[in-house]
Parts: sequence; structure tokens; C-alpha cells
Amino acid sequence: MTPHDRIARLEEGSEPRPPALAAPEQCDGQGRADGSAAPERSGGEWKSPTASGDAPFQLRGHSFPMTLLKVLDPLHPQFFPMLAEKVGQAPNFFRNTPVVLDLESLPQDAPFDFREFSGVLRSHGLVAVTLLGGNPRRQEDAMAAGLALLPARQRRGESEARASADRAELPYQRTTQMVTEPVRSGRQIYAQNGDLIVCAPVSPGAELLADGNIHVYGALRGRALAGASGDGTARIFCQSLEAELVSIAGLYLVSEDMGSDVHRRQVQVHVRDGCLHIDPMNP
Repeated sequence: MTPHDRIARLEEGSEPRPPALAAPEQCDGQGRADGSAAPERSGGEWKSPTASGDAPFQLRGHSFPMTLLKVLDPLHPQFFPMLAEKVGQAPNFFRNTPVVLDLESLPQDAPFDFREFSGVLRSHGLVAVTLLGGNPRRQEDAMAAGLALLPARQRRGESEARASADRAELPYQRTTQMVTEPVRSGRQIYAQNGDLIVCAPVSPGAELLADGNIHVYGALRGRALAGASGDGTARIFCQSLEAELVSIAGLYLVSEDMGSDVHRRQVQVHVRDGCLHIDPMNP
């Protein structure tokens, strides 16, 4: 998975989204709202229901697209002021965002203080969680600062060949998730390994994510992130563009970057020549 946009992906049925607090339920007289047996009390101590041998945890694989911060010149006097300005364009999107640090453009022997840099990032709402690539010395410094490690990206030719193979293997167009009701503020919908079709308006503060394309047959006022696993061929289509943010494979535009000529227009958003483009569907 190519680390890109920030977006938490948690599964809950067919629509992964952050868990909500359940309403209080009446207990069944055994001390558990779901009817299961309560922990047993033995010899003055509570006995865990997992003490019989069941593991008290689960390890599962998940895909989590994250924001990639490519560091070109960390000593530039305007590095953090410019970063703060960029974050300020979409504060809700970047709040407590996990970030992958890409230092591949820096000289291999250039010093880099991961603890100090990560601390300043946190003051801007960004949380450094892992280092992409790097030499052994830099990886050791990153781990000492509490960061995880990701393998370096493949070269362009290799990555394109791999992407072609992945498109043949992964059923991006074979699964489609359809939503027929309005998407309210605060709701997040993720279509894994496929397209997302919304036949209703999307409110400000709502978030749509898909590994494939996103279609909104209504007003798009929230955030839409297509190609969430790195598919740069994905597109976003909507009947009325009023979005806070649109993103494809890690490239994004906030509302301030979208021209007035496409505001409230029927548009498609796509990647061309490494940049995000918004084209009206009706001339």
C-alpha cells in the first residue's frame, strides 16, 4: 500500500468508520448487557472470562492510507510557517493526522533530529509515525525516536509494472458500494477494493473514501478521497462540487484551491501529469 492521504479505515460491517458509543442497555441479571456470563469471583478475586485459554487480543491486517510528508529542506526558515499555512487550509482534515516521513531527497549523511522534528509537527496537528526507506543509521535514529519503518518505494519502472499487476489482481472494479441516503456530517464511508456510489447529497464534515472511483449524484460538500490505496487512475465525479477537500492517490486540493469556474458545477476530478485537475462535465 502506498502511504498517502490521511484517513482512518476501521471496519464496521460494510461501512468502516470510527466506532460509536453504544446506547446503554439493560442487563440481563447476570451482569452483562449482551447476555454473556459475567466474570466469576473466586477466592476474593475476579476471574477473567478469557482465563480458560482464549487469547485476550486479536492481531489483524489492515490498510491505512496516511499522509506522506516529503522533506526537501528541513532547515529552510519557512519550512514550518509554510507547513502551518497548508495545514490551516484544511484543519479538520489534518487534525491529529498520522504522517509518514520521506527523507529520500536529503543527503544520506545529513543530520536529522527525529525527536525535535516530530515534536514541532505535533504542534501543527501532525503525528509522525513512521519513516519511509532511509539508510541503516537513519533508520536506527528513527526507531530510537519511537517511529516505525516502511520499506523504500520501488523505482518508477518497477512500481508501474507492479501497479499494472496489482490492477490485474485486485478487484477494484468488481466491487461497488452504494449509498442511497444522505451522508451526514461526521460520518465516514469507505469502499475497500472498489468504487463508492452515493445517490444523495454529502454534508460538510462527512468523508468519503474509496480505493477506486467515487461517484456522487448530488452535492458534494464534505471530503472525497479516491484511489485511497494509491491508484492514480481513480476519479471523482459529482453533480455539484462544493467540497472541502478532494484527493486522489495522495494528491489533494482544498476548497480555496478550486476555481470559481468549477464551483457548484458537474465535474470530474482526475490526475494528469502528476497534478490534480478538475474538469467541468458540461462545457
